[in-house]
Amino acid sequence: MKQHIIGLIAACALALGTAACSTSTDSTSTSAASTAPTAAVTTENFSGTVQVGGSDSNPFTVVLSGGVLNLTLTSAGPPATIFMGFGAGTYVGTTCQLLTGGFLVTPAGTTPQISGTINGGQYCVMVYDAGNQVAPITYSVTVTHY
Repeated sequence: MKQHIIGLIAACALALGTAACSTSTDSTSTSAASTAPTAAVTTENFSGTVQVGGSDSNPFTVVLSGGVLNLTLTSAGPPATIFMGFGAGTYVGTTCQLLTGGFLVTPAGTTPQISGTINGGQYCVMVYDAGNQVAPITYSVTVTHY
């Protein structure tokens, strides 16, 4: 299941990133000995509250196309064992719209629940009520990308 989600995230990100990117030409030539540009990994931490029946999202920007994206729901509760909706998307206006196949329902954990490669662009991470909340839930998310 996780591999299926990773593949779908990558496919969706590729489609969205390709549609959103502009192209330019570079008149300089490169030799076979040149190296690819590198970027430092960026770690972003977000926290918030999800109301019953609601969602909360946070924006992040990916600079390097083809880099690894890791999303980790690090905490959610009370109760600490609650399963939350969690995913990556893009903003449509002011609304975070999840990528097809780029979300799941999961408890908080210490390892990324969603991983894959992604193109450069503007994205959002969303935590949402999966239908089992009876009170507001506070959460923390870690996003790593290039």
